Amino acid sequence: MGTAIIEHFRNYSWLKRMLLIIAAITFICSSFLFLTPPGESIRVYLAKTVITTQHRDWAWIFVGAERRDQLVAEMQNLTEVNSVEKQDLQAVKYNKNRPIESLVKVEDISGQFWKGKKMYVYDPRSIRVVVPAKQGEGERITSMVQRTGAVAGVNGGGFNDPDGLGNGFAPIGAIMSGGEILYTDQDGTVPQHIVGFTKDGTLIIGKYTINELLKLNVTDAVSFYPRVIANGKPLITSGDGGWGRAPRTAVGQKADGTVIFIVIDGRQTHSVGATLKEVQDIFLADGVINAGFLDGGASSEMVYNNDLITSPSSRYGERRLPSAFLVFDHPDQVKVENVWAGLTTIDPGGAYDHPDYLREQAELKAKAGKATPTPKPTATPKPTEKPEASTDTESGKNGASNSPSSGVNNGGSGSAKPSPSVKPEATPSAPANSPNPGNNTQQGNSNNSSNNGQPGSGTTSGGAPGASTGPKTSATPETSASPSGQAQSGGASTGAAGTGAGATSSQSPAQPSKTN
Repeated sequence: MGTAIIEHFRNYSWLKRMLLIIAAITFICSSFLFLTPPGESIRVYLAKTVITTQHRDWAWIFVGAERRDQLVAEMQNLTEVNSVEKQDLQAVKYNKNRPIESLVKVEDISGQFWKGKKMYVYDPRSIRVVVPAKQGEGERITSMVQRTGAVAGVNGGGFNDPDGLGNGFAPIGAIMSGGEILYTDQDGTVPQHIVGFTKDGTLIIGKYTINELLKLNVTDAVSFYPRVIANGKPLITSGDGGWGRAPRTAVGQKADGTVIFIVIDGRQTHSVGATLKEVQDIFLADGVINAGFLDGGASSEMVYNNDLITSPSSRYGERRLPSAFLVFDHPDQVKVENVWAGLTTIDPGGAYDHPDYLREQAELKAKAGKATPTPKPTATPKPTEKPEASTDTESGKNGASNSPSSGVNNGGSGSAKPSPSVKPEATPSAPANSPNPGNNTQQGNSNNSSNNGQPGSGTTSGGAPGASTGPKTSATPETSASPSGQAQSGGASTGAAGTGAGATSSQSPAQPSKTN
């Protein structure tokens, strides 16, 4: 019986055999994923990974819409719970007598599924928040470093990022630099997810109001989450943190004041990305007592000595960003201008004005046009020549009689072949097979593209109408997400020393910016 089945299978065409094999593999994989406990764990893991990208809604494919929403709520709740505990500001004891050979040190790090960089900054007071140099557009970190003369830098807080093609100029949350509030989309009494430094260099991570930050002498800060180490305690005690694998940017501080920045590549063949717990464990191994994440996904990058030393996952290379943490030899000499001052609305940009995207579409359209050749017209055949009537009146020559009506003399055969009858007065008509080329219509193709939403939704409105934004925001490794885990819309709100305009954003817990 089995032999007969095998023989029958061999008689199938190659296409039919291939389709049967694909159907069998699909059935086996589906049964494993949906009917076994290990398969369910894999589906949940994949769903969490998708949730922390710009395409959070697609997580239903793995677990269904109801379970997806439940996972989003769980991730958001965990983020909020971990942000509540206030830091012990006396826990950091600066070792001022320690000899420092250099301001920073950069090391390669790697895990089973990822590669990245770890940067030690020995004097936390050398770290400043820097923002773009002109209104209306974010700035690449390499540009910020070169423009300001910084030693190194990493990406900072989240931003509104429609379709992953935003201009990087619509921040989410708060931005402070040099003790001034450059931007905030919340009232001074509303807690926000904060990553910042006090005047003395102590790293602050958690939910704080603007008023609290000013009382704590915080000088430089951005908004993002989640927090993973608080006062020496790891906050992820089971599982992998719930956000899947993705590009990551994180910051932590040791008890002696040393700051550690970690940037891990992701969504690439050489590096898939890291989980939250893997990054937490790296910090714990270094003795970090407070740590949290900055924007990740396509925004994750590190620059050192004017070189981009990590590999961003964005298809257009470095992204334009609203903020960055830069390291300076002389931070007291750095002056950061408030490019959001006086603005009441902020355009986050999108596919309609993204220079690289528009260039790409133009190239595709040009290629599509060249791919449709213009047909060459068919040559017009020459009309048949008009035969001349025979004028030979001689008879009996070669045994044939030639006359205008009888034909021409073929000679030697004794018989004459009739020649075509031609009417002298008739004009031969032109052939009716002249080509008609018609019109060749060429049409280009346009591609629509979809670096991350973050769990949580809500609405916050400031004093002025907010900017219209698209589906993406960065709060996950590649999404502009609200560091508070909320989608924010609204207008300008004024902090103690600056004005910020809110922007609509939908985010998932992976990264407020942006987040492929």
